[in-house]
Amino acid sequence: MTTEESILNKIQILITNHFQTPEEAFEFFDQDNDRKLNKGEIVKLLKEAEINGFLRGIVSSKLIEGYDKNKDELIDWEEFKMAVSKIKKA
Repeated sequence: MTTEESILNKIQILITNHFQTPEEAFEFFDQDNDRKLNKGEIVKLLKEAEINGFLRGIVSSKLIEGYDKNKDELIDWEEFKMAVSKIKKA
């Protein structure tokens, strides 16, 4: 299993075990209720998913880089859904 697959798997386990729906997970981590996840909120999600502290900053940047389609350096609900759908396929 690659590192990316391992990280996506841990995120899927977090969402599945602690939330009824992906939207509930998104709302939980969207601490400022702006319907977007900033880098700090993504780092918190990664921490909860038990991603190594050293990797969290790198992974959060890569997630934003890979899924931020409108290039605002935030992950909105639509972008989050896209990421979650990839997780389910992984």
